[in-house]
Amino acid sequence: MARIDESRPFIPVSIAVLTVSDTRTPADDTSGDTLAARIAAAGHRVAARAIDRDDVAAIVARLRGWIADPQIDVVITTGGTGVTGRDITPEAFEQVLEKRIEGFGELFRMLSWQKIGTSTMQSRALGGVAGGTYLFALPGSPGAVKDAWDDILVWQLDSRHRPCNLVELMPRLQEHLRVKVTQ
Repeated sequence: MARIDESRPFIPVSIAVLTVSDTRTPADDTSGDTLAARIAAAGHRVAARAIDRDDVAAIVARLRGWIADPQIDVVITTGGTGVTGRDITPEAFEQVLEKRIEGFGELFRMLSWQKIGTSTMQSRALGGVAGGTYLFALPGSPGAVKDAWDDILVWQLDSRHRPCNLVELMPRLQEHLRVKVTQ
């Protein structure tokens, strides 16, 4: 279970939020609003926010831009993770990811099972790393965003979480690049 070590410093991270939708606008982006509010309440910074249509090229371009931005530590998307023809967020992620974090999707679906039962199998939520940036793709419902943030990400993005967390690994995410330079 999650344990916060109060003797360790909290390190806020900068998180970009992307809503993937053909229909959402800034006025009715409830999932993006839910996520941004939770990020701020946890003490982190919403570094950027956007809405892109269900278009692989547009999503890939946005992801690559944010991955290249040294001011962004984490990118979280909401929407486009289902199984319909327009749900293409995982396909966009596949074009940029260097490593997948398999446990994120598995854990999300396990937690989701407790709330929506077998319908959780329709989610292709996933996590990974690219260019030293963490990326997470969440389903587009406010409930799914709450589940992913409250039950997983708020803990793993807290530098005080024990026994380990993703924040303490951030300085090491690009070790493979340093090795290539010295060889």
